Amino acid sequence: MVVVDNLSMGAIYNIHHRDQVTIYIQDVRNEKFMQQLLQEEQPDYIYYLAAVASVADSIERPAETHAVNHTAVFNMLEYIRKTNLPIKQFLFTSSAAVYGNLPELPKHEDSRVDPVSPYAIDKYATERFVLAYGALYDLPTVCVRFFNVYGPGQNPKSPYSGVLSILTDCLKNNKTFTRYGDGTQTRDFVFVEDVIEALWLITTHHVRREVINIANGNENSLNKVIQIYEAVADQSLKLKEAPGRGGEVKRSVASISRLVDLGYTTHWSLKAGLAAYWEGVSHAASRN
Repeated sequence: MVVVDNLSMGAIYNIHHRDQVTIYIQDVRNEKFMQQLLQEEQPDYIYYLAAVASVADSIERPAETHAVNHTAVFNMLEYIRKTNLPIKQFLFTSSAAVYGNLPELPKHEDSRVDPVSPYAIDKYATERFVLAYGALYDLPTVCVRFFNVYGPGQNPKSPYSGVLSILTDCLKNNKTFTRYGDGTQTRDFVFVEDVIEALWLITTHHVRREVINIANGNENSLNKVIQIYEAVADQSLKLKEAPGRGGEVKRSVASISRLVDLGYTTHWSLKAGLAAYWEGVSHAASRN
């Protein structure tokens, strides 16, 4: 297994069994490096997980996020096409953000899209490139749309960190959590171990030229999440209110029927996932 990461969001210690993994501290925007890596490693399967995953950051720095979320993917596809690299699957990780604020729920893969931020626009445009390259050049491409992924190892200090890792940090360290908007905004939270199972199913079933939602299939408001997490952690959250942020989606929940057809079952309810997350953070703190 080969991992390329510039560590802007993660840390080396999050990778287990490092003796079985080759790690390059590099940036996917380094086209020369990526081409050399593809040629030398000759990978069978490519998971493009790299992203500037912050909507707010994409609004502040659209050119930089476009380079990571779109251009670097296009460059890889072009190199694979030109060199006839014999890959078995190129999997691009897109986002539920592409659905935008359209009222239809749950979000099916063939639902209308309405990307409302540079981040969402890049994700959707890149999906189209990935699928078009698959169809035009007979490449084994597939796209997945992550909903709100959470779990141990997320860095709450990262500007791209998800709301649950920020909540965890605030509860653990008695910090104040800033709630943007009234807290009625909803998301479909999916635990990282369920995500791994979903990716494995998509790969082992050799899915190609499709888009597949990866989610839990349940809608939870931020206010409900806070209530559940306070009970799990047996802590009270310090809360500060702030106006809602532009470019953010009001409601989000997925249809996961395509994934279920592959044999997918969610094993982690939000309460169970938060309990495991909290336990992992507590154990990590006790070791330090």
